[in-house]
Amino acid sequence: MGSAPSSLKKEIHEELTCSICLELFTRPKVLLCQHTFCQDCLQDLVGRGGTFQCPICRQRVKVPHKGVVGLPDNCIVASMCEKYQKQEKLFEEALKQPKTGHRCSFHPSEEVKLYCKQCSMPVCIECCEEGHDGHPTTGLKKAAQERRSTVQALINEGRNISEGYCSFIRALDEEKKTLNEQKQQRDNSIIQSYNKMVQKLTQRKDHLLSESHKNHSENLEKVQTERDRVSTDVNELSAACDQAEQNMEQGWFEFLAQERILTEVVRKYRGKAAPTPVRTQPAVFQPTDTPVPVLGHVTVQSLPATDTLVPVFGCMMDQLWPVMLATSNDAAGGTGHHHGNKREGEHQPQSITFGGLGSATGDFHDPCGVTVSEEGEIFVADRGNKRIQVFTLQGTFVRQFQTVVPGGQEMKQYSVAMDREGNLWVVGETKTETIAVQYNKQGRVLRKFGLQKTGWDRAVAVDTRRNYIVVTQTTGDRYNINSEVQVFSPDGTLVRTVGQQQGMNRPWYLTVDGEGRIFVSDFCNHCIYVYKEDGQFLFHIGGEGSSDGQLKLPEGVCTDRAGNIIVVDGGNRRVEMFDKAGRFLKHIATDISGPQAVALAPQGQLVLTRMRKLFSKETVLILHNH
Repeated sequence: MGSAPSSLKKEIHEELTCSICLELFTRPKVLLCQHTFCQDCLQDLVGRGGTFQCPICRQRVKVPHKGVVGLPDNCIVASMCEKYQKQEKLFEEALKQPKTGHRCSFHPSEEVKLYCKQCSMPVCIECCEEGHDGHPTTGLKKAAQERRSTVQALINEGRNISEGYCSFIRALDEEKKTLNEQKQQRDNSIIQSYNKMVQKLTQRKDHLLSESHKNHSENLEKVQTERDRVSTDVNELSAACDQAEQNMEQGWFEFLAQERILTEVVRKYRGKAAPTPVRTQPAVFQPTDTPVPVLGHVTVQSLPATDTLVPVFGCMMDQLWPVMLATSNDAAGGTGHHHGNKREGEHQPQSITFGGLGSATGDFHDPCGVTVSEEGEIFVADRGNKRIQVFTLQGTFVRQFQTVVPGGQEMKQYSVAMDREGNLWVVGETKTETIAVQYNKQGRVLRKFGLQKTGWDRAVAVDTRRNYIVVTQTTGDRYNINSEVQVFSPDGTLVRTVGQQQGMNRPWYLTVDGEGRIFVSDFCNHCIYVYKEDGQFLFHIGGEGSSDGQLKLPEGVCTDRAGNIIVVDGGNRRVEMFDKAGRFLKHIATDISGPQAVALAPQGQLVLTRMRKLFSKETVLILHNH
């Protein structure tokens, strides 16, 4: 009961707060779009310009001749602010008034002086006459003396119970201390193993380089020896020919004498075999097909039962790779057998599939985007049904809301992402405009800003470090495409554009990692472009093909806490993993029908949306232990 007035008071305060200075309105001015702001806030916003945009709806407002002062006053809001401030002042003065005695909660004018033995409660005179007529009563002091032993016994019992709980807490603290010590020892062991492996790798590298140098020296020596031998023969032949030419010009005697010598030399080499090519044996380096050296494994040991019960709140999911086939063949979109691009020893992770093609609750029509909150709620952008549906990580439907914008128009969304406050950013289009809209988790519109209308699909991501909104954009027709990535502040101000120089053909999905790096999947160039937070191009991943490290029509992309890059390889019906430098690591899952958008849950599950109109199934797939 007591929370309702407090909640109402909070809502009234929010309605009377200026969205620019976040304080109660001062000299409120109302714009033509019916949005209200403080006069001074508008003055700072307008500056010296003749027009400005409404900070909420972005509608263009013309400044009157008198300036901001000439805008209409919002008298209703001003009056409500004045009354609200008076009520606050009266409430504060009431709190400062000293209290005398103990007043009855039913009769505030009466002081409580008696104790009803039958009802075991303090009462006033009027209470005795109304609800306690005929009940035995006594004075408060005497009642307190009589009840003291009973209360003291309860106090003792409560303290004993509390001491038991305190002992339990101390045991938990000791367990926490032990866990911290064990973790430190475990981390030290991992680091030592890593250092040893680095040392062995360095020694192995030096050994391989030494063998390569030795092989190179041996081959060079063979080439040089053969060259020296043949050069001697060439010199002898050249000298005989040169001398013969000179003698032919000097006279008959010299000429005839040299003919005999030249004949012998030529006869010598006429029967001699021609030089044969030198057979060198250059060494070949064949890297071992293990992208990352295996340091070891972190395993959880089964412990014997003890008297201390420690609650289990979760488990480590990072770096736990698939060890079981999907529990349902249809859930993975395949048969469960090994196929062409599945490597030896890899298995499909455990999975949960939910949804289907339709408009009923829990079904989808083009599930084009997905994001997961820190609390583990899955938000699916159900484009065809113009709504956001929310599910648990077990696939249970929680709630939904239609994607509408101020004015009541429904929005056909392209993509959805979550910002650092846990609010949603949805990019889509109505019949009249293309926009980015911020909703809270229950679907209330918080703000929006306009985007260029292009006719191409686009995606949205959030740089949570700066709360920047990152959007893909493609303009032009199929023969003259211009693509880029745009970075906006939450109020719609364009911060920078990224990627015009790399020749992006059809940028679709994108994500931003913890370092601010931007990853863009290019559908038609079959690769992922990677940029620094300031827009500098770093490298690209993939290239058209089906081999390890190659991509075909990539779509969704996300990163995990270790910085690994997870890509939906739509044309190859699989999900790929690369390290943060772009090196291929593994196939997370294969033979998945119609994979599209992807997101990573805080507990480590991988969430995929799938479009399978051919089979009348459009679903969401959760891969556990990816």
